[in-house]
Amino acid sequence: MMNTPKNTIYDVAELAGVSIATVSRFLNSPERVSESSRQKIVAAIDQLGFVPKAEARARVLQNTGRIGVITPFFTSPSFVDRMRGVAERLANSRYELVVYTVDSVERLNNYLATLPLLGNLDGLIVMSLPVDEAGAQRLLANQLETVLIEYTHSHFSAILVDDHAGGRLAAQHLVECGHRDCAYVYFSEHPAYSIHPEEQRLAGFREALAEHGLALPEENIKYVPVSRKGIREKLAELVQRPQPPSAIFVPADDLAIRVIHELRELGLHTPNDIAVMGFDDIDIAAHVDLTTISQSLVESGRMAVELLLAHLADQQRPIQQIRLQVRLERRGTTRKLHEPHR
Repeated sequence: MMNTPKNTIYDVAELAGVSIATVSRFLNSPERVSESSRQKIVAAIDQLGFVPKAEARARVLQNTGRIGVITPFFTSPSFVDRMRGVAERLANSRYELVVYTVDSVERLNNYLATLPLLGNLDGLIVMSLPVDEAGAQRLLANQLETVLIEYTHSHFSAILVDDHAGGRLAAQHLVECGHRDCAYVYFSEHPAYSIHPEEQRLAGFREALAEHGLALPEENIKYVPVSRKGIREKLAELVQRPQPPSAIFVPADDLAIRVIHELRELGLHTPNDIAVMGFDDIDIAAHVDLTTISQSLVESGRMAVELLLAHLADQQRPIQQIRLQVRLERRGTTRKLHEPHR
């Protein structure tokens, strides 16, 4: 339903079955409204197609020149590196950076429900998180310029990573090093709100191996828990076989570094006993000499800001979805078989 003069805060309150004061509180300070009331208000807003009037938005506008970033909670170094790119680019602009961290589906949905309505952001970057159709329509209806990272939607500009190509590149490197028996190791548990780039990385890895006549058998795919003990137990199943794999592809650097450590506890050292390569090229990867696939994390953050600023300057600018090329960073955790270790 299109927003009309009849669709006011009073209509939202009536349809949601809450007081006008509660709707007003939701529009100003959503964290002060209970979860059940938030859900009722958001449902009413969506049903009515309600958009706060310009004067109402002006009342809640406390500051100008603010760019928001919705990001997964900072448990992964890759998010920190990408955020650094965002912050570095905004440091030379007139915009203030506001970070909204997500640690649950509920919190993500709350941000997508409330931030477009509050009127206190000039633009928004959604980093490595899914945007559902209801959230997308809310952003569009309230004209909040938005750029996505690692997620695509036809109505928003985006910075995308070619995860499939990255998996292929990992397989190609290991094959060129002489490995014929490769394994894949990744986490078994994921937050409900997460996206899953590792699926495309695995698909590309498998595809490139197959092109060389090599299989990736199911017993060579290990999904590990977060705990050190759990990782070590799964790795033991993999490497303590009569004919263990000679190389492991881990599609995240932070886990790859942990895998190397746990392999050492099992008596195996890289690259002499087994090769290990990661994906991301986080800042510490070079320091630990990890062979990895770089997805230009810092640069992707900078580019997302560039796209957003371009759209803020020209709202008629066409949607752009830029797919970053990945590249191999060959370091010391892989080498050609029988090549002397440096």
